[in-house]
Amino acid sequence: MPGRPRDAGRDVAIFDATLKLLIDVGYDRTSIEAVAAAAGAGKATIYRRYPGKAALVAAAVDHRSGGTPPEPSAGDLRGALLETANWLAREIAEQEVGLLGALFAGMRGDPDLAAAMRRILHRDQAAMTRVLDPRGAALFGEIVPALLVHRLVVTGEPCDEPFVEHIVDDILLPLLEEDPPR
Repeated sequence: MPGRPRDAGRDVAIFDATLKLLIDVGYDRTSIEAVAAAAGAGKATIYRRYPGKAALVAAAVDHRSGGTPPEPSAGDLRGALLETANWLAREIAEQEVGLLGALFAGMRGDPDLAAAMRRILHRDQAAMTRVLDPRGAALFGEIVPALLVHRLVVTGEPCDEPFVEHIVDDILLPLLEEDPPR
């Protein structure tokens, strides 16, 4: 006999509480118990949805981003790179620096969180395999997020259109035009 349908509003409250705790106290001090209390939910409700803290945090981050990469059009490599890099820049810029810091720290100490976050990143990177070979998609996935995060977190500058064009025109396209290593 099936149970009650899942309350989507409850999921949003749980995600919001998770993200707020990550920003306020960091990954290590965020717990299922603290999320449950902040969301007004029972621990059992959370554990029925997520097997542990890493899965909960990854789901909250994925829900917050809420978007999927654009479908790049084949044939216009520069246009596809710009479109996807601009989408990624918006996605990263919408994250609070405190959240990014909590995630980075958590990923260093929790292999389950690191694996879950990498699955999300690889899903986003996979969009580029429609216009790039595997080597090119891997380059995109390594270079673009690193430069965007560095720009936002380290230099404190925006990831605006001129910066994204610089990444594509001065870094990615020249690398992609090189012969692959042998």
